Amino acid sequence: MLIFFIIWEFGSLAGEFASKMTNSITDLDAISLNLRYCHEPHLNFQKEIMMSDGAISVEKQGHVLLMGINRPEKYNAFSLSMWQDLAQAYRTLEDDPELRCGVVWGHGKHFTAGLDLAQWSDKFAAGEFSAPEDNGIDPLGLTTEPVSKPIVCAVQGICFTIGIELLLATDIRIVAEDVRFAQIEIKRGIYPVGGATLRLPMEAGWSNAMRYLLTGDEFDANEAYRIGIVQEITPLGEQVERATAIAETIAKQAPLGVYATLRSARRTRYTAEQAAIQHLMPEMIPIMQSDDAAEGVQSFVERREAVFKGQ
Repeated sequence: MLIFFIIWEFGSLAGEFASKMTNSITDLDAISLNLRYCHEPHLNFQKEIMMSDGAISVEKQGHVLLMGINRPEKYNAFSLSMWQDLAQAYRTLEDDPELRCGVVWGHGKHFTAGLDLAQWSDKFAAGEFSAPEDNGIDPLGLTTEPVSKPIVCAVQGICFTIGIELLLATDIRIVAEDVRFAQIEIKRGIYPVGGATLRLPMEAGWSNAMRYLLTGDEFDANEAYRIGIVQEITPLGEQVERATAIAETIAKQAPLGVYATLRSARRTRYTAEQAAIQHLMPEMIPIMQSDDAAEGVQSFVERREAVFKGQ
């Protein structure tokens, strides 16, 4: 998830790295830094939680809440405000008794390419992740209790780093046939701290998870289906419709029974996760002080393969 976490430990070099990386991010990892609001008028009811640097679309469709990552011209890279707005959308789902299921999806060609470096670097410099404000619910379920209602995820195009971790925090996953997954932190000299190390081994099996966590290699829809982290593959353009149909089916069931089923199924999973969650950020600190972390940034800036020395 935090492919740019590494810059904060380098003091005076941070600004220089950030400046250089700003010019090269789009070409390298499809992460961009500026945002333009994109409105989709076909939605029959849509509220745009909009800030100067981001928007999450929120559409109430019967008993289902559709939450769209809306930054398509920038590969849906998350700004800080967009992450906070998604947390507020989860709170809306939690608190509205008429809403029984959520759908998370991405506007445009891609689900998300990751995080917006320019806005997240100060948080990382403080050794923090962006915890939800104003009683929001963490979409990753790491810093708050997870939302108590089911979430279906619809994914297409690029789904890198935090995109995979967001997907793993949902309950049912539908992907388009063009989806591209990659958990690439290891290529930058760091490691994922948004839940991939906890959830991918549990869902995909140890060796399948290590195959991608330890290499950063890209994998496609068929491989994601094979290892069990997605449930259905659709033709491109049909993933949101299919995810919404599943959510509507869930919403027709007895709500108390649905929520109890989810609570029961989650107890073992989330109890086991708690000890590991406490170590995610502390484990990052010595890595951030290493030569390899600096090499990860430098190789990224220079567009070359990193040469790591274990120091």
